[in-house]
Amino acid sequence: MPTFRILLDECIDRRLARKISGHEVKTAPEMDWAGLDNGELLVRAEKQFDVFITVDRNLTFQQNLPAFDIAVLVLHARTNKLQDLVSLVPKILGALTDLQRGKAVPIHS
Repeated sequence: MPTFRILLDECIDRRLARKISGHEVKTAPEMDWAGLDNGELLVRAEKQFDVFITVDRNLTFQQNLPAFDIAVLVLHARTNKLQDLVSLVPKILGALTDLQRGKAVPIHS
């Protein structure tokens, strides 16, 4: 599997990055992109990343994702706490095998 460049949204615990092994994972705050609205965040992210991971379920309704050259994974867990998100890592890694830029893929627990 190729190595992907992955950006975690600021609402995701940064410690999740260490759990997504085999890929280059950065957080929005690490990139100095904390506080940007989703549209601006996606504009910046598509230039440097292959995948954007968020828990923001409204993103798909608020943004025209086909206009962006980045794949989006939307995590659906019981809570946004690290322990609940870590259980989604195998599904995140599985979703990376069939990425489609400009589309959102829901990842359910």
